[in-house]
Amino acid sequence: MYKAPNRDSRLDHAFFVLGGAAAVWLAFLLVGESFHLGWGQVWFSFVFWAFLAYLLLPRLHRILTTIYVPGYFIGRARTSDGLLGDPVNVALLGDEEQLHAIMRSARWTLADDVTFASSRRIISSTIFRRSYPEAPVSPLYLFDRQQDFAYQQEVDSNPGKRHHVRFWRCPDGWMLPGGHKVDWLAAGTYDRSVGFSLFTLQITHKIEQNTDVERDHIVRTVAEAESAVSVQVIKDFSTGYHTRNGGGDSISTDGDLPVVDARSVAVPSGQLPRRTDSRDRRPAPTIMGAALVVARAMAALGLAITLLTSSGEFADITFDDGSVDPQTTTAAVAFVATVVLIFGMGEVFLAWRIFLGSNGARVIAMGLSSVSILVQAIDATTGTTSITLEAGLAGLATDILVLLALSSQRSRVYAKRQRVPALPPSVANRRVAS
Repeated sequence: MYKAPNRDSRLDHAFFVLGGAAAVWLAFLLVGESFHLGWGQVWFSFVFWAFLAYLLLPRLHRILTTIYVPGYFIGRARTSDGLLGDPVNVALLGDEEQLHAIMRSARWTLADDVTFASSRRIISSTIFRRSYPEAPVSPLYLFDRQQDFAYQQEVDSNPGKRHHVRFWRCPDGWMLPGGHKVDWLAAGTYDRSVGFSLFTLQITHKIEQNTDVERDHIVRTVAEAESAVSVQVIKDFSTGYHTRNGGGDSISTDGDLPVVDARSVAVPSGQLPRRTDSRDRRPAPTIMGAALVVARAMAALGLAITLLTSSGEFADITFDDGSVDPQTTTAAVAFVATVVLIFGMGEVFLAWRIFLGSNGARVIAMGLSSVSILVQAIDATTGTTSITLEAGLAGLATDILVLLALSSQRSRVYAKRQRVPALPPSVANRRVAS
């Protein structure tokens, strides 16, 4: 188990904003290249849409929502972009294993985590209409972290239509507005189709407007499957004054919050309550950031090898005074190649530390990318260099992508997590009778 610090450093905020500004600059560069290539290039149009939908617009939304979206609990989850997401419409009491027990009894399926493999599978399943009962759900955030786990029920063997519900463990000692003590909060909605997000242009599931129908379906299936479950309802807990979720879908609710009590549900004797936490899982931005640093390292290593193997070709270089010194030139090229080689090897080590979750390595990688971006921006502004698809754009894009990935909230929280005891001794020693 881990917990994240309450505040981000000013340095993190600076990297975050710089990443957004650099992304805007890269978008202008891509638009400029489009005039040379022509928008008829399908691959380039796809690359520009992917950059706009999955990198630029989310970062701009995140910067703006940090300013104007309240940071306290208002009965709504948030998207990774900071937009208000689905309504929190179910509360629960009980240990994690008891929650898993009642959901399994009600014939709900535990959703896979979002990984490259599961993302690829859900894309192919949606396109070819193949069943994927464990299809992952997109991350939503509550208490500054994504859901700890999610359950779903596929409809008609079509991954584009499903019932699904996300679960978050409440912080120790936290209470709902009004003083109600609960252990878990959940947000359940029904996916009716696949479409484009109104706010980010991403491909996403579109949900049914009346979220109360899904809320009641979740509570009914659980209560019918487990006789030990009891349900109480907090009337008029919230209002429907926010009428769209993070994907732009209209939502409505009567504001009631059912509290599902699973504390009397029996689990196998000797089986300890689970303590999963989404912050324990290595997020995709961290993996992507580490991979991009490796790519940058491979480019440096390739350059070093090229210089070392071709140093003889520089022996005939003529200096400004007209002299030729092959030994000095070869030595200089070898020195530069050695420096580049050492830098590349250091980047490989840095990428490994980022992958393991080192915050120091993350900050160093962002710092290197920031310096590179600023230097290239100054050169481009003064006319020293021209950044095009053939010269410089790939390297600049790599630096910007590293900065965007490692300055993201998910990467930041994972790198700054702090280990705390998994379970209090009193809970760890408890056994729930079967």
